[in-house]
Amino acid sequence: MVIADGALAEREAILSAMDQHPFVRHSLPTRETFRVWRGDGTLAWLLPAATLGPLGGVFGPPAEALELFGALTAQGVFQPGRWVHLPRLASEALDAVPNVTGHEDWDFLWTTTPPPRQPGEERVVRLSEADHPALTALIDESFPTSTARPGNPQVVDWYGIREGDRLVACGADRTRGDVGFLAGLTVAPAFRGRGLGAALTAGMSRALAAHHDTLALGVYPANIGAIRLYRRLGYTAAFPLTSVRCA
Repeated sequence: MVIADGALAEREAILSAMDQHPFVRHSLPTRETFRVWRGDGTLAWLLPAATLGPLGGVFGPPAEALELFGALTAQGVFQPGRWVHLPRLASEALDAVPNVTGHEDWDFLWTTTPPPRQPGEERVVRLSEADHPALTALIDESFPTSTARPGNPQVVDWYGIREGDRLVACGADRTRGDVGFLAGLTVAPAFRGRGLGAALTAGMSRALAAHHDTLALGVYPANIGAIRLYRRLGYTAAFPLTSVRCA
C-alpha cells in the first residue's frame, strides 16, 4: 500500500491510475492538500479535518474497498462521527465492519454533455450574498436537511429562479475537483409541478458546462421523480455509493 502526503502534485497520476473516473475527479480537490492510500485497484483519500461534510472516501471493487476502509479505520485514519464514501455495499457486508454507526445509499450521476433546452431555464440567475437570507428561508422550507447552505465554504456559487420578488428555486455549485457538481437543488413546495426543477437543473448545468467537461450531482435511490428528471436531462451514467459514519 502506497501512502502519499500533500498529493496535489500527484493528482493527475492518481486520476490516470483510476481511469479518470468522474467520482474520483470530483472527490480529489484541486487546491487543498489531501492524503491518499493506493492499493491494488483501490484508492482511499482523506481531506483536511476542517472540511465540512464527508471527510474522505475509498474507490475500487466493493470487497477490496471495504477491506481497505477497515484497515484505515483500525488505524484511526477517519475521525469518529465523520462520513466516508464507499462503493455501494449490502447492509450485511457493513455489519461485519466495526467502527461504523450509520450508513446511507446514494447515486453519483454524471454527464459529459449539456442538457437539452428546457422551458424557463432562461430564468435561472446567479445569486449573490444579498440573496443569502432568501436562500436560507427557501432551504428551511423546502429542503431543511440540506447541507448546502449560505456560509458553507464548500459552495462556490448559488443559482436560483425568482417569481416576482420571491426566490422560489435554488441550487448550489459545490464543485471541489474538476467536475462541475450541482447540489442542494430545491423548489418551494407551492411552486412544484411547474417545470422549475428541470429549468433550474438545465440552467445550472449549462452555466457549469462553460467551465467543466463533466457535470455531476447526487440523488437518493428512493427519489424516483428526481432520478427520472435527471436522466431525461442527460445524467445517465451512475456510480452507486454507500456513505458510512465512523464510530
